[in-house]
Amino acid sequence: MSGLNAFLSQNAIKAENEKHIISDRFVDEKGNPIHWEIRALTAEEDEALRKSCTKKIRNKGIITQETNYEEYMAKLIVECVVFPNLRDKELQESYGVLGADKLVKKMLTSGEYAELLEKVQEVNGFDVGMDELVEEVKN
Repeated sequence: MSGLNAFLSQNAIKAENEKHIISDRFVDEKGNPIHWEIRALTAEEDEALRKSCTKKIRNKGIITQETNYEEYMAKLIVECVVFPNLRDKELQESYGVLGADKLVKKMLTSGEYAELLEKVQEVNGFDVGMDELVEEVKN
């Protein structure tokens, strides 16, 4: 298949959810760590997420935009984590929090949270660094 047909929606390969162990502290009945399921967002979903974390600031007649990246990263995690269901009321209540973004920060250590954020970024294709791009161009 070549040309424009390859870009038609029905011919595009769908991004599959990925499973990763984020913490060894959450185990099944046999003591095995449970995988977290992570999905990729579309560019449209990501744009809406970024806009929800961006505010306009007026300073001496000049309007600029400022994005709260901590809020964006927290919302990105919430939108991408399929399992466990961070919006589950019972799960939130068990940690004494209200809100998926608060839940994930309460249930994970800072290192685990960083690991989850890294996996979420990888699944969304944000993991390619400059060194990797340079090597790819060389080859």
